[in-house]
Amino acid sequence: MRRLLAVLAMAVVLAGCREVRVNQVRSGTTSVVGPREIVVVRDRRTLDSLGIAVPADFRHEFAVVLLMGPHKETGWNQIIESIKPNTERIRVVAFERAALDGGEPAPREYRTYTIWLVPNVAYRSGSRVEVVSPSGEPIASTTLK
Repeated sequence: MRRLLAVLAMAVVLAGCREVRVNQVRSGTTSVVGPREIVVVRDRRTLDSLGIAVPADFRHEFAVVLLMGPHKETGWNQIIESIKPNTERIRVVAFERAALDGGEPAPREYRTYTIWLVPNVAYRSGSRVEVVSPSGEPIASTTLK
């Protein structure tokens, strides 16, 4: 009987300590121009309005999209330096880097994006998502509703 209770207690403890992992991270560019922003996406329509075509199962996950730019030269990409979550906020340190050759004029302005697909169990209403540069300057922020 003791053994059974010990196994059950261990199962409960381990279930409470499970780690939430990001399902997928992708980056790219979108022709939908606008300011730098971080967007929490809970449906396909919102993702389509951002000009991003990524398969997502919104019944089980949500997306967080970091949009930076706009740019007039080709070759820009995002670098995510770190992501540090705690109970009240998620702090993302990110910046953009131009092409080493300086790029060429783009046919039209575009923004770079990085998208994270996260399981719904990680969604915490009221949590603040802040994006800052490596020097600590604010880039974008939002609050999960």
